[in-house]
Amino acid sequence: MGIGISAPGALSDVVVLDLSRVLAGPFCTMMLSDLGAQVIKVELPGTGDDSRAFPPFVDGESVYFKNLNRNKKGITLNLKSEKGREIFLRLVEKADILIENYRPGTMEKLNLGWDVLKTVNSALVYGCVSGFGHTGPYAGRAGYDIVGQAMSGLMSVTGWPDGSPTRCGGPMSDVMSGISLCGGVLAALHYSRSTGIGQKVDIALVDTLVASMQIINQIFLATGRVPGRTGNRYESTYPYDTFPTKDHEEIVIGCANDKFWRILCEFMGRPDLIDDPDMSTNQSRVQNHARVRAVVEEWTRTQNSQELADKLLAKGLPACPIYNIAQITQDPQIAGSRQMFIEEEHPRIGKLKVTNTHIKLSETEAGFRTPPPDLGQHNHEIYCDLLRMAPAELKRLEEERIV
Repeated sequence: MGIGISAPGALSDVVVLDLSRVLAGPFCTMMLSDLGAQVIKVELPGTGDDSRAFPPFVDGESVYFKNLNRNKKGITLNLKSEKGREIFLRLVEKADILIENYRPGTMEKLNLGWDVLKTVNSALVYGCVSGFGHTGPYAGRAGYDIVGQAMSGLMSVTGWPDGSPTRCGGPMSDVMSGISLCGGVLAALHYSRSTGIGQKVDIALVDTLVASMQIINQIFLATGRVPGRTGNRYESTYPYDTFPTKDHEEIVIGCANDKFWRILCEFMGRPDLIDDPDMSTNQSRVQNHARVRAVVEEWTRTQNSQELADKLLAKGLPACPIYNIAQITQDPQIAGSRQMFIEEEHPRIGKLKVTNTHIKLSETEAGFRTPPPDLGQHNHEIYCDLLRMAPAELKRLEEERIV
């Protein structure tokens, strides 16, 4: 895997202009590039994507940046200059998809808004991701992952009942919005190739996490009850929780239906609970979750976590230990068979282990093909080969910091 995939991917005939930086937009374009699209990353001369300066660093290189920008071609271009804007519109003519995650209104200030772009390329798919979207009274606000988690309600239901609202440990707003944008632009591209008509795909961090809340939203919409923090317990089925074990670890048990509950009762040596009116149905177990938890916890505290997980899995019950990141990278399923961590070959760092794509296709392999670009690495290839710019002109534009 270190040398990269050589076969073309499912999106090998798709050209993407990538104006995005940091996480949400680059995650989307990373997915597109993993699937084989030719992604041209456009950065500001001299500085580039902000995340080039984000830790952690290996040999002075940002691993944050490198994990998100593999497989991409890198060019520099100053869109605030008239000449830079002119060059950019020439690139737009050749693109299928454009991705940006500026604050709404920025592209319009550059005179590169959707109303301009669609006149240059009527089939273009224009994907944008921002904190609150491009419409509404909050459109102009800055949006970051923690803002999405806070205003979507996610933080209000994350944590323990006697604790404070808690941010999910991973950057869920950014990553899920990147995935949503990827799905949206591919749907729009399908429509564009069928009709010749492009469109704008507008994704908001807050909207994305509001949509992800699902049953939490429905509890309020259907009953008027405002869900709160429940620890690791699930609102709609029980026992679906974490439980302490003899070796001071915790185990996940997910009895998501009555069949699983009956199996668990037999395995615990408590068949009497199967017909207990407080526990016989999922609805009754949810209502009496504290009593159910006490019974299950009393039993799990007599067991070692990994042995118990193995025994429960042998019975067909959903169960697992709680991994830390080091354990994930050694797991035979996740790291082994599914190859969720791979080694990339970087010209200066050498071998660098990164997170692989989670998309597995049977006919067209997705994943690492080429290392992330240095700032402006592909200027000559894109400007001289794709746009037929004379090398002398490119040199002059570089000297003027236009590219």
